[in-house]
Amino acid sequence: MATALASAGILLAGWQSGAHVAETTTSTTTSLSSSMTAGGSAANGSTGTTGTSGASAESTTAATYDGASVRTRFGTVQVQVTIQDGKITEVVPLQLTDAERKSAQISSRAAPVLRSEVLQAQSANVQTVSGATVTSEAYLTSLQAALDAANF
Repeated sequence: MATALASAGILLAGWQSGAHVAETTTSTTTSLSSSMTAGGSAANGSTGTTGTSGASAESTTAATYDGASVRTRFGTVQVQVTIQDGKITEVVPLQLTDAERKSAQISSRAAPVLRSEVLQAQSANVQTVSGATVTSEAYLTSLQAALDAANF
């Protein structure tokens, strides 16, 4: 009984934090079909791609995954994550809020802070940036979708 309650609590906490991403897998791409948002509108899915880095004779494989496009009242946010050797090695914003000039300024200030925090924490479980809550939540939601696609 206690195990069932603990499992239900974990599922509920994951769902509430935005980790509820429906994913389907094909042999060549990972496709996300998502209805998550930050601000109440639907998000579009995207595909993840994989690649390799060949800087040395002992090449390691890096995989790149695109998160869901998350629509907010200030614009759309989408990030891409690179995972290499079981670690998040890069997070790149593909789209940031830009509905108006102030939104673009806020996003350009928040994105590097979020990137740094994610690389340090090695997860999407980081604090939002003060003054950029909507952008932060959308960024982290898109990131979680990419991490889910990577089974990270």
